[in-house]
Amino acid sequence: MKRVLFIALIVITIILTGCNDDNNHTADDGISAGLLVTESGLGDDSFSDSAFHGLEQARDELGITFDYREPFESDFVAQMENLIEQDHDVIIGLSYNALAAMDQLAEKYPEQQFVLIDAVSEKDNVTSITFKEDEGSYLIGLIAGMKTESDVVGFIGGERIEVVEKFEEGFTKGVKEVNSEADVLVEYAETFDDDGLGAQITQDMVEQDADYIFHAAGFTGVGTLKEAEKQGIYAFGVDTDQYFVAEDAVVSSMMKNVNIALYDIMEKLANGEKLDGSHIELGIEEEGVGLAPIRLIQLTESEQSRIDEVVEQ
Repeated sequence: MKRVLFIALIVITIILTGCNDDNNHTADDGISAGLLVTESGLGDDSFSDSAFHGLEQARDELGITFDYREPFESDFVAQMENLIEQDHDVIIGLSYNALAAMDQLAEKYPEQQFVLIDAVSEKDNVTSITFKEDEGSYLIGLIAGMKTESDVVGFIGGERIEVVEKFEEGFTKGVKEVNSEADVLVEYAETFDDDGLGAQITQDMVEQDADYIFHAAGFTGVGTLKEAEKQGIYAFGVDTDQYFVAEDAVVSSMMKNVNIALYDIMEKLANGEKLDGSHIELGIEEEGVGLAPIRLIQLTESEQSRIDEVVEQ
């Protein structure tokens, strides 16, 4: 229901702000962007929503305009080319799944500027932005390893791709760093778009005594958070502060600041700067990843110091 309401609000926003095909970002001297979100679409309380919010902020504060497409049928090329035909200043694609389409179209449209999030393109007109997910997930792992009472924690990934494996790697490292006796259960749903499956995997992990579960699974992970709340265990969100998805379960979230990264890109363009096709990598030091507020549990002074040391080093 929340996802339906979110999408309904997006539609209203588009009507009110002119982000539709009938008003194709033709404002004089304005900068416009075309955003291709993930196959899960908007309403994932995570990756796609964060990107959208970054462009919303840029619209409100910088005066840019933008449009977006949702490749529900995996029609990345068609949807991205539709945005290109609207003559946007920059085309933004999210996730590794957009890489092939962007490479193909970057070659076809060499004068078009592109930004790719979460994968790296070798094309000269594609600026790639990736995040050090292992750094942020390490912080989550520290919390889980320090606070688990069963010495069993879980990680649920979406598709088994490099970026998600970085989440797993960092989380496991953090857990083991502070609790060598803990078992880390790992399961990949092989989809980012099935909250029911996320709930089922979570239930399976609870039956194996997991009392803290971290997901990097998009909308699949929304099912994880809600099932964790139902089962009376703790969980961690991802990409955005997902506390409000399951307020009795979400201890913290690994913030992946896609919104800030895209706002910065639009600010550069609004200031007349050109993108250079470089690879930008953002970690804790660059404020690309970090922790949402810690709720529901209380860290001891020494536990908090351990977290602070990592953040500040």
